[in-house]
Amino acid sequence: MARHLSDKNIRDIVELLDGWREPLTWQTLQDAVKGLTGQAYTRQALNSHERIRTAFAIRKNLLKDRPSPPTGSTEEMRALQERIARLEGERARLSVENERLLSQFMVWAYNASIHGLSKEVLNRPLPSTDRDRTNISALSFQDRKGGKKHGK
Repeated sequence: MARHLSDKNIRDIVELLDGWREPLTWQTLQDAVKGLTGQAYTRQALNSHERIRTAFAIRKNLLKDRPSPPTGSTEEMRALQERIARLEGERARLSVENERLLSQFMVWAYNASIHGLSKEVLNRPLPSTDRDRTNISALSFQDRKGGKKHGK
């Protein structure tokens, strides 16, 4: 059974899709992911991650609308065309992700305003982390909360 996809795996798969040049299907992506991660994942497992699903759809549309590159190109020209294609894919994906995040922010801002949270409250800085403070162990915390006494 394959392990769950980590954040790094998802980022690597999305970057793989950004530079994809050949015909794209879920099966070809599954094969590439197996080579990338060493694990076999199902279409459903890959499709369950929004970033992968979005990157797949965007890349598929870009490949459908893109004319095939000239065959008589030099090696340097082919490398530049691949770089351009990867950057175009990344730009399109990031644009969609940015729109999604802006939509989410608008929902949060609306919900915060109807619950009486002002812009000033929302813009307060995060509290600083006191790294010199000693952490309370889980056992002593449980003892203080009235849990089991350990070692007695």
